[in-house]
Formats: sequence, structure tokens, C-alpha cells
Amino acid sequence: MVSPMDDAPPPPAPGTNQTGMRARNERLVLTLIRRQGPLAKSEITRLTGLSAQSVSVIMRALEAEGLLTREAPQRGRVGQPSVPMALAPRGALFFGLRIGRRAVEMVLIDFLGTCLARRSARHAAPDVDAVLRFAHESLAAISADLPEAEHARIAGLGIALPDRVWDWPEAADGAATRLRDWAERDIAAELGAALPFPVTLHNDANAACGAELTFGRHRDARDFLHIHMGFYIGGGIVLDGRLYTGARGLAGALGSMPVRDGAGQMRQLIALASLSGLERALWEAGLDGSALWETPEGWALPAPLAEAWLARAAPAIAQAIRAAVAVLDLPLVILDGWMPADLRGALVARVRAALAAPGDDGLLRGLEMPELREGSIGPQGRALGAASGPLRARFMTG
Repeated sequence: MVSPMDDAPPPPAPGTNQTGMRARNERLVLTLIRRQGPLAKSEITRLTGLSAQSVSVIMRALEAEGLLTREAPQRGRVGQPSVPMALAPRGALFFGLRIGRRAVEMVLIDFLGTCLARRSARHAAPDVDAVLRFAHESLAAISADLPEAEHARIAGLGIALPDRVWDWPEAADGAATRLRDWAERDIAAELGAALPFPVTLHNDANAACGAELTFGRHRDARDFLHIHMGFYIGGGIVLDGRLYTGARGLAGALGSMPVRDGAGQMRQLIALASLSGLERALWEAGLDGSALWETPEGWALPAPLAEAWLARAAPAIAQAIRAAVAVLDLPLVILDGWMPADLRGALVARVRAALAAPGDDGLLRGLEMPELREGSIGPQGRALGAASGPLRARFMTG
């Protein structure tokens, strides 16, 4: 049985009225249905420990609000047929803005995480004013295509942005000045001042992790490390079914983790296991490295170049995983990112083999290696994760 307190915010302070309690229990019900699928009131009562009367009140309210919809009655049991309640796809809508080092993207998703609209643009490096123009134009264009009645169902905009994007100007074609603007500007506040719904800012790798947690296939996973391969590699952490971002929002910052390269020298993981390295290798081979950012599918990578990148990236990622497991004892690692499915599969196989290899001088003694799985969201992880931020904040317990 799941207690109403499990996976929920702290209880209200003494003297607080019941509004906060009811809102928390509503989020509990919505979270349960999202994770387990359509459920009847009797099943929700059993799983939550709430009274049957409380569950009935909550379900009626959520149905009236348009967040839940009735499915066909289940017959064949003793007594009245039960009526499963499911999430209503158009019950709420969410925008997600993904700001990357090579592209910017806006998506609109429904309550189930289905992408309803998408706009994108490429750049050599993100410029604050250009990104703001893109965001406003995209919001206006996508909203114009929605029925007027659904405008009120837009529940927020989440922004996914790399932490301290200005710290790596050497990878942005000399655009150091434009990148420094990000240290002085608050894009969430600037956008929020012009919009009628909440705007929240999220680390892009944490956002990708949030997309897997909210919409992914691995719903049995309560504790895992999520690795996202983008221009730079990044990570996110889920503990007890909730995205854990740390005291300063930097938890899971795998890219900054020190690891050894093939020559035994200490380097940050981003230098060995990021798509920026693959882009650079393409340019050095006289090929168009920018083609990587046009689409995440169908890359025409020369076999020797791909092999060299895999041979460098996989052992480095395995080192980072071992370090993370030593601290958090995570049983599962999920690897995903902006790349073709076949390259992701090859990378996962290489990392899995590196994790299974015996350690030198007993360095792995006392560690239990985690299961490694491919992610289920794919290249849209950061954009969907951005949109999932306001969804989790308003309609989920974690």
C-alpha cells in the first residue's frame, strides 16, 4: 500500500487549512494513474490508503476539471462494474524550450507527453536576444493553431538550459561575448513577464532525466542515473521515484567528473564522451560536422571515426558510472541522447562491456555494478523534459 505521504511534498504546517492537503492528494492520484495506467476508484483507494469517500471527491473534481476521463466499464466481476479513470490527453498543455549550444527548440506537449507541435532553429552559439525572439515567435505561432478554448489549458513553460553555458566558450566558434550574456540575463524572468502562465528554468541534462521519469518506459525504476549524450554529456539522478537536483541544482553533473583517458591522464568526462568530440573529428576529417545537428537520425559516419569515438567514450563513461555507484548505490543506469538508435545501442554495448571488465588492483572491490539500459525518450529528451517541469510541479508528487 502506498501511503498518501509517500513521494509527496512535506505536510502542511500546523494551522494550515485543508486546501494544501487536498491538492497534495490530487497530485498523488494523478501520479499514480500516470505511472500505472487507468485505475478504478477502488484500486486507488487500496493503493493510496485514502478513504473511499476522499477518493470519490478527488476523482469527481479531477474529472470536472478535465484532467481525467472515464474508460469503458470493466465487467465480469461480482457487484457493479468498475470504471477505470485515465489521464485526459488534452487536460493540460505544456510548452518546453530547449536551448542548446547548436540549436534552439520549442515544443508543445499534451498531458500524456505527446508532442503536438515543434519548431527549431540552428545557431553557432546561443544568443540571448535571438533565443528570446525565437521563443516569442514560436509561442505565438503554436498558440495560434490551438482552439481558443484550449489556450486556458496551457499550464506552463519549462526551459532547459545547460548550466553555466558561458563556461565553455572555446566550443562555440569564438562566440565568447554572446555566451557571457547568459551570466547576466534571466531568460525565465524575461519570458515570464510577458506570459500568462508560469515559466521555470531547468538544467538541460536534469530535464532529459525528468522526461524519462515522467514519460519513459522504465516505470519500474525508482532509483537510477540518467546519462544524456548531447553536445556535452550530462546526467540526472532519480531517488525514490523523484528527480533529485541537489542543493544548487547541480546533482548529476557528470560532464565535470574527472576520469582517466587512454594515456592515463586525468580529464573531464566532457572531453572524452561528448558529441562535440564527434563533431570536431568530422571537421578534422574534412567532413561537415554541423550535419550532426540537422537530425539525430541517419548520420553518415565513417566507420573508423565512429569506432575511435566509441573506443574513447565508453571506458570514460564506465568510470563515471562506477564513481556514481560508489556514492549512491544506484541499481540502474539509463543512457540516451541526441544520436541515431544504432549508435546509441553500440555505445550502450561498449559501456556495458567496460563495466563488466575486472578492475585493476582490486579498485572495484565492494561495488555492485548497475544494470544498464537504453533510454526510451531519445533525441527529444531535453525538450520534452523542459515541458515536463511544469507538469511535475503542478500535477505530480515527484
